[in-house]
Amino acid sequence: MTDENMSEAGGRAEPVVFPRFSGKWVMVTGAGTGFGSTIAKRVAAEGGNVVVHYNQSAAGAEATAMAVRALGREAVVVQGDLRSTADIRRMADDAWSAAGTLDVLVNNVGDIATDQMSWRDIDEAVVDRVLAVDIKGTMFMIHEHGTRMLEVGGGNIVNIASTVVVRGSPRAPQYAAGKYGIIGLTKSYAAAFAPVVRVNAFGPGFMSTESTLTRSDWLNGRRERVIAQTPLGRVPQPHELAAAALWLATDDAAHMTGNFIMCDGGYSMIGA
Repeated sequence: MTDENMSEAGGRAEPVVFPRFSGKWVMVTGAGTGFGSTIAKRVAAEGGNVVVHYNQSAAGAEATAMAVRALGREAVVVQGDLRSTADIRRMADDAWSAAGTLDVLVNNVGDIATDQMSWRDIDEAVVDRVLAVDIKGTMFMIHEHGTRMLEVGGGNIVNIASTVVVRGSPRAPQYAAGKYGIIGLTKSYAAAFAPVVRVNAFGPGFMSTESTLTRSDWLNGRRERVIAQTPLGRVPQPHELAAAALWLATDDAAHMTGNFIMCDGGYSMIGA
């Protein structure tokens, strides 16, 4: 079986898991579906308790929380729209009250404008929506939780960016702008919160998530082009990237802050 077929059939087997988050509380935004759900489950597998955030996918969030509890960990579910600073503050109050403290925040939520297939389809409403989630929402999540982490004396924040900051997005330029904005937020708050709270960004490439696999462009040739241009020759499952993203919040990355790392099979390979 080829690597490509292995991925489509369920991906490579998950590696041995070490308890990197034993006894810690980790909040993951957008944890009701896709990559966010995978990250939340990985945290639990590594010994951590999880604050599961969702906006609209209530059933998915509850399913994620059940999976976390099935591993013997605690889970708290919070709902909120990241375009609303009031919602962000309310969720922070709920999360910190329920958990007692928060060791890690993973800002996974991002609007990738999946309904837009060309730059020609751009309009003001979709630009406002994407930037409100990707930049404004991420910024206030960092600000709110980072401030509290400073008060308790430590914490880690991982912002999920994208490899589009290297390649751009001719399909949805506002998406690339939003993700590039996350790099700026990461560097700014890393400097502001140092040395108490570390802030880093992670750039995943294409993954076999439902949102990707059901896109019309993916079903009409883009999948094949991506695989052909990827040195490792396949599209990975989300669990293959979750551990790499969470590594930034571990002690193994203790001397890293303000950094951006990519995980895309070499698709966006860059020089020094």
